[in-house]
Amino acid sequence: MSAEEERRLARVALTWLAEPGTRAVHHLVERHGPVETLDLLLDGGSPAGWLHTTVAARSAAGDARAVAAEALERADRLGARLVTPDDEEWPAQVASLAALRLPDVSRRVDGETAPPLCFWVRGSWPLGEALDRSVAVVGARAATGYGQHVATELGYGLAERDWTVVSGGAFGIDAAAHRGALTAGGLTVAVLACGLDRPYPMGNAALFDRIAETGLLVSEWPPGAEPLRPRFLIRNRVIAAGTRGTVVVEASARSGATQTARRAIHSNRVAMVVPGPVTSAMSVGAHEFLREHSKARLVTGVAHVLEEVGRIGADLAPLARGPQRATDALDDEALSLLEALPRRGAMGVDRLSARAGVDLRTALRKLSLLEELSMVVRRDDGYALAPPAKPKRAAAETPAST
Repeated sequence: MSAEEERRLARVALTWLAEPGTRAVHHLVERHGPVETLDLLLDGGSPAGWLHTTVAARSAAGDARAVAAEALERADRLGARLVTPDDEEWPAQVASLAALRLPDVSRRVDGETAPPLCFWVRGSWPLGEALDRSVAVVGARAATGYGQHVATELGYGLAERDWTVVSGGAFGIDAAAHRGALTAGGLTVAVLACGLDRPYPMGNAALFDRIAETGLLVSEWPPGAEPLRPRFLIRNRVIAAGTRGTVVVEASARSGATQTARRAIHSNRVAMVVPGPVTSAMSVGAHEFLREHSKARLVTGVAHVLEEVGRIGADLAPLARGPQRATDALDDEALSLLEALPRRGAMGVDRLSARAGVDLRTALRKLSLLEELSMVVRRDDGYALAPPAKPKRAAAETPAST
């Protein structure tokens, strides 16, 4: 076995011995390398008591190197590959997780947010290239029709503009975002919390196959790994740090989607929230996130998202405007004269200029302009508002000759 193969095997073994994101393991790998770290942990040299216990428990279930070798063989049969920081396609942006520190952490899973040791990938796209221009779209599993519509539109619109759509492959918002991107013929990435051969939820198995054909399935866990509840939180840090921004479409009061957005903010990424009806239980968490985090941005469509994650000055969303009126181009004097005219009947220039607060000379000049614009008409007794334009009628059909 070459030195490179030994390093790759050690990274897989370390991910099996301790869950991905474990900071103590990451620090040891940074200091000693994966092979030396694996030897150290297997010899009982863990710097943390709980990690020593975890390694001992896992080691009792099997030899770490043998388990890693079997995982590599299993991935090869699956058509998947292992990607490590030594590979050209490694996404460099996940290194920012080394600095991620969540405030008010009470559970170990919230504190163990170190960068990944490796990824398992199924699909032909290079992982780093796929994530380079990417946006995460996440939200409630029990999504409403409104939420699914918005997520599909976001997925489609982002993919149509050559942005990768990243999500977690769950029911509801995740699946809608993935399908939107696929419908647009774009690239989408599903980051899983289990082995690539055990897609979860199973009801989305056909969707995962479609994603693997044109996009990527990604996981930190080796083939065969189960989708345990804490692994979804661990997985969420990769979605947050691996993309340029995270959009929460719908989220209930307790939601993994807002936890992903929280990790995005503390990873110096953009966290965005789509507002929903204030009466919807599926938007309570989203609205509370907006209230609690001043850095979170409210977005209502693809244009807003691109303005937040795109190039400065190049991806600005158009301002929301009402319908344009003919009076929008008038100056203050012309508008004052127009407003001073009676709704019915005419008014002399002297009285009109006084009512509008405009001098007589200016009033005559502005009234001539308004007359040219067909907004007023001149009569013998003064000026009056022009009658509204009548709708054009369709030309009458010529009766057929008998």
